[in-house]
Amino acid sequence: MVHGFMKSTLAVALSLVVGACSSGAAPAPAPAQAPSAAPAGTQPSFINKVWRVSEPSAVASGTLYVFLSDGTLLITSTRSKPALGTWTYARGALTMVEESIPYKVDILNLSNDEFRIRSNNPGGSVEIPLVPADHVPLPQ
Repeated sequence: MVHGFMKSTLAVALSLVVGACSSGAAPAPAPAQAPSAAPAGTQPSFINKVWRVSEPSAVASGTLYVFLSDGTLLITSTRSKPALGTWTYARGALTMVEESIPYKVDILNLSNDEFRIRSNNPGGSVEIPLVPADHVPLPQ
């Protein structure tokens, strides 16, 4: 069941994507076959879910990540404007592209309750602990 917050967050993400596409921006490349949403007992997926940074790291706690199935990456927080990028998953390797810079990303853990990644940026590796964002309260 999709919670109201997730519906509204995905709606915002999709409207940003549609707006970016209608402004003449080139469409995002389709990702290679990535893990898909699967029944219980099989590999969980990080795609088309809203993930929240669960603990402070180099990325602010509460920052939201959405890996859309069309290869679009949305990153947003209350402290900054939403950022659009792309992502691909090929031969077991995840790559995120932000501001035209590709970063190889190690998947440290992927379960229904956690998506822990390490982004290998030019300035050093950054571990990002993510959890499903289904219980994020609306701003007051």
